[in-house]
Amino acid sequence: MSSAAQQLPRTESRTLSGHEGAVLAVRFNHDGKYCLSCGKDRTVRLWNPHTGAHVKTYKSHGREVRDVNASSDNAKLVSCGGDKQIFYWDVASGKVIRKFRGHNSEVNSVKFNEHNTVVLSAGYDRSVRAFDCRSQSSDPIQTIDTFQDSVMSVNVTNTEIIAGSVDGTVRTFDIRMGRETVDNLGHPVNCISLSNDRNCLLANCLDSTVRLLDKYYHNFLWTWSNIEKFEIGQS
Repeated sequence: MSSAAQQLPRTESRTLSGHEGAVLAVRFNHDGKYCLSCGKDRTVRLWNPHTGAHVKTYKSHGREVRDVNASSDNAKLVSCGGDKQIFYWDVASGKVIRKFRGHNSEVNSVKFNEHNTVVLSAGYDRSVRAFDCRSQSSDPIQTIDTFQDSVMSVNVTNTEIIAGSVDGTVRTFDIRMGRETVDNLGHPVNCISLSNDRNCLLANCLDSTVRLLDKYYHNFLWTWSNIEKFEIGQS
């Protein structure tokens, strides 16, 4: 862990300016050549972070955009926000392919599955919802509503849906077995990220602590305190 930390950048390499309000999320695309940002100005923006160039702006949301995610082939985007909708975009044209509906409150997090066929979303209505990108329907194909409070973050693999909630839990849903596993972290969960090998889960909690969890043995490997936010991407 210490050697990996020494490789992290220590200085700012570039500033990307353009949003007309607070930026709520920034994500790299699948190969790391571009990045996406979204925020209070109701837009999603595509950047080349290596040159600083602003490539494209995506406008259609009626309220703030809280999260954005790119498909693994970089051809599609999905975004969500305060207007309770999930927007499915074509990257090249900038047009909305479909608007997914089903949440009855603000949507906090969106992710493509690994085959870009399903979009997962998490919202303030205490639910995770799944939408089929291949269907013409805008309605969810599955709803998970076992949470006791707002769901702030969702991740998905070929076999699992994993979500973190303000109720202090990280819940893992085995798609094949139809089984739910609950890890109680004891504090509201704001964001979760998976390690690249899918064996570990990093949870950012509202007690200013980041917890590294072994997904299979359900024990804490590391805990970092007194930090406001931390998220793993390419580590």
